[in-house]
Amino acid sequence: MGRRYDQLSLEDRCTIARLQAEGRSIRQIAAALDRTASTISRELRRNRGSYVGYKPGYAQEQAKARRWVGSRLERDPTLRRAVLKRLARGWSPEQVAGRLARETGRKVISYESIYRFIYAQMARTKDYGWRHYLPRGKSRRGFRGRRGGSAASFIEGRISVAERPPDAADRRTIGHWEADLILFAKYGQAVLTVHERSSRIILASRPRNKAAKGVARHLVRLFAPLPQQFRRTITFDNGTEFARHQALHRLAIKTYFCDPYSPWQKGGIENAIGRMRRFLPRKTDLATLSVRRFNTLVSAYNATPRKCLDFRTPAEAFSEVLHFECESTSPLPRGRAEVRRSAQ
Repeated sequence: MGRRYDQLSLEDRCTIARLQAEGRSIRQIAAALDRTASTISRELRRNRGSYVGYKPGYAQEQAKARRWVGSRLERDPTLRRAVLKRLARGWSPEQVAGRLARETGRKVISYESIYRFIYAQMARTKDYGWRHYLPRGKSRRGFRGRRGGSAASFIEGRISVAERPPDAADRRTIGHWEADLILFAKYGQAVLTVHERSSRIILASRPRNKAAKGVARHLVRLFAPLPQQFRRTITFDNGTEFARHQALHRLAIKTYFCDPYSPWQKGGIENAIGRMRRFLPRKTDLATLSVRRFNTLVSAYNATPRKCLDFRTPAEAFSEVLHFECESTSPLPRGRAEVRRSAQ
């Protein structure tokens, strides 16, 4: 009796709690479990709660926490470098964990472990620069402000999102878009961003200001190069910058608008803007941002894996559909077909 030295299990702790509740002594409990009395005494002393007494679940968690040897990212420098490199590129912990699993064919690390590692570094070092590794880089949620009047009544030809075709809502059909502006502290500066609901790819442009005529012209430029099957519908909020939406009708794009105060009805572009804010914070001066740098930021977004795409990137998802559509629906022009046959 009393010669076992392996760790107490949850079942053992349940037995300890039951026997203690029955009024058994420490030696009687030890005999029932074939443990030493010192083991039971130490268990009751170290793993009891100040107010709840000895509870098996609480004791199990206390023992587990005591055996914790630190984050795997602290113990594995190679994995830490790989994770931090991807976080620095704007990937979220979930995207990092999912992409590593996709590349290796097995689960490498959980996104919760990555979050815990970042928060632990902030707590340990008091260096809050670590928060910039997180998707939004914020320590708390921002104030949303109060509702004002809606501009919906000033938009001519406005059609509600409720009338949008069903295939625009299920995200299975390519060619349905959402649009919005990313605004900045300097008056008049904005980035026009459009988001494809199926592939999650974004296209972006920098109009000179928020004037509706200029915004419409930039929208036409973004969509004109795309094949017809890739430009079916687009959904806006009720900002007057989209009042010239009918300019898109000549590209056979149907335009729809969210209900007032319902940005969640175009949640894809709202999410995309939130992610882009990491690299384009509100204090950014677009006048100092080069075209090359701007295009690099957009490309980085489209090269970031997404959980909703099985950790493919939006660029990969869009390219797969584009290649399939072109191969299956658009025969090669006569000249190109002859060149391909001669090359074979």
